[in-house]
Amino acid sequence: MPELAAHVRDVPVNQIREITEAAWRIPGALVLSIGEPGFPLPRHVLDAGIACLDRDETNYTPNAGIPGLREAFAARFREQQGVDVGADRIYVVAGAQQGLHLAMSLLLAPGDEILIPNPGYPTFAMTGRLLGAHPVGYPLYPEHGFQPRTADIEALITERTRVLVLNSPSNPLGAVLGEDLTRGLMDLARRHDLWVISDECYEAFTYDVPHVSPARFDGGTPGEARVFTSLTLSKTYGLTGLRIGALVCPPGLKQQMDNVMESIVSCVAAPSQYAALAALTGPQDYVRAAHGHYRENRDAASAVLDAKGIPYLQAQGAFYLWADVSHASGGDVRSWARRFLADSGVALAPGTAFGSIGEGWVRIALCGRKQDLLEGLSRLPAQ
Repeated sequence: MPELAAHVRDVPVNQIREITEAAWRIPGALVLSIGEPGFPLPRHVLDAGIACLDRDETNYTPNAGIPGLREAFAARFREQQGVDVGADRIYVVAGAQQGLHLAMSLLLAPGDEILIPNPGYPTFAMTGRLLGAHPVGYPLYPEHGFQPRTADIEALITERTRVLVLNSPSNPLGAVLGEDLTRGLMDLARRHDLWVISDECYEAFTYDVPHVSPARFDGGTPGEARVFTSLTLSKTYGLTGLRIGALVCPPGLKQQMDNVMESIVSCVAAPSQYAALAALTGPQDYVRAAHGHYRENRDAASAVLDAKGIPYLQAQGAFYLWADVSHASGGDVRSWARRFLADSGVALAPGTAFGSIGEGWVRIALCGRKQDLLEGLSRLPAQ
């Protein structure tokens, strides 16, 4: 048979899926490797999706999404981040991953370079490579609290660099970018005329610190604006399977956005859009309960790691703990995670899923049942 395109062959394996799918094949395994909220969906959200089907409202929607949902996303962004964004800059997408793909498709040509965090979410690199671009990891070092430093990023910029990816709250780290650092990173992007893609999937979940969107420091007119903000309802409302999110775009890109959206997905399924509208505009009890659950699980998991002498990064956001198991992993945490699953029945995401600096670390998902979390962590080898 003919060969696949070279850029497809270069897309790396997603080690999160690798360990998780192995765990799903083991009866009774404790799966702490994937960020899947475990609460039942609110009834009013389900009813809105069902009502759409009952109306037989199953035709195409506009490329950008139904107007009410676009305005609801814009209103939430204005309220929470103080950014003057209108519904005309909102594109409803099939989850944050499609939003990232859409943004990168607009910004990257084959051979371009895209700066991504190391450690960072694996699809930043996977999507870049799928488009023929070259992902370049900027370092997030343990000794700096896994926070980016502008000097480290600036040293990596070349004439081919086009895009800077920021992620706060961070998956996998739980780290949150503060206001001064975010402003400094935006200044860096302006100095080098870079686009910025800001992944804000976990914006609803920070603990004792605010979420600060880079869009706060962006220009508001065509020619000045450079930030694409990726949002999702997968984590905020547990709508992972409905595949619904939004991409907040710079102004003046309507025709290009319509063209690229049409070529990738055309539009998002109408029932998902109406369920999302109900989630955004209805009671917010789910979000409050989830926030409390994740914080409680974070604190309980931290206590277990403390008792075992296992170092970790105190999570300020998202719903993960980033823990150092180098005392046990022997320099190959990917293989260790497989052995730990086979021997202990517990799946953890190996740190190398997120980049080379993740060697010796694991990501622990905090979003499931507390008893499963604590039982799984009790099986970790102590320092």
